[in-house]
Amino acid sequence: MLNTAVKAARRAGAIISRASLDIDLLNVRSKRENDFVSEVDHAAEQAIIETLLAAYPKHAILAEESGVTGESEYQWVIDPLDGTTNFLHGFPQYAVSIALLHKGQLAHAVVYDPTRNELFTASRGRGAYLNERRIRVSKRDKLKSALIGTGLPFRDFTHLDAYMGMFRDLTQKTAGLRRPGSAALDLAWVAAGRTDGFFEIGLNVWDIAAGCLLILEAGGLVSDFAGEEGYLKSGHVVAGTPKVFAQLLQALSPHVTPALRGGEG
Repeated sequence: MLNTAVKAARRAGAIISRASLDIDLLNVRSKRENDFVSEVDHAAEQAIIETLLAAYPKHAILAEESGVTGESEYQWVIDPLDGTTNFLHGFPQYAVSIALLHKGQLAHAVVYDPTRNELFTASRGRGAYLNERRIRVSKRDKLKSALIGTGLPFRDFTHLDAYMGMFRDLTQKTAGLRRPGSAALDLAWVAAGRTDGFFEIGLNVWDIAAGCLLILEAGGLVSDFAGEEGYLKSGHVVAGTPKVFAQLLQALSPHVTPALRGGEG
């Protein structure tokens, strides 16, 4: 199943890479404020779905652009192009994200960065890999020396005040904050030890499913803002190396509103 997901991700990556050469020719529309979709998103998603269903015709699909199809204890969760806004500006930070849920549990994950030809993979209980080389979260154990990834609210500003409080505090309590613009890659980079933690509010399951399994299999921890496992449902994510994770969760806690703690949108 993982090999099939890798094949699907590489097919999508090839479509994205070809399109990146002529971005100005793309047909782009706005789904809602600050949320864009291009014909590349659709073409990449279609290539992924065709590849997966050719191998597993009875599996269910949850994809960003086409929604839910089929019913099965196996469900593929797909973001064909995470970081569309970056892609449309020629900013080379975007990825294909594919995860497989089995009975609601993360089983396999692929995050593919076509600009760097970096393939992150993980299977439950079998570790995480970058281009077939085993990866682990960093050994950093103090928040003060940690580099933390994040994502600024850009669609829904309900929790903007809470987020800005988090941002203000962590700017002073860490070695630095980074907002590259693709949550799937942000999480993969935690797994690879390039950053030491990550937090964001209100992501979608297709943004984070694969990346969260990568971190868990690389020896890191992932939770929602309450320290629980509801992150795939709520989209509120905190992740990091074991020791940085605990300190990050603590640093965020003064700004976590009841709505965020309860996992509401």
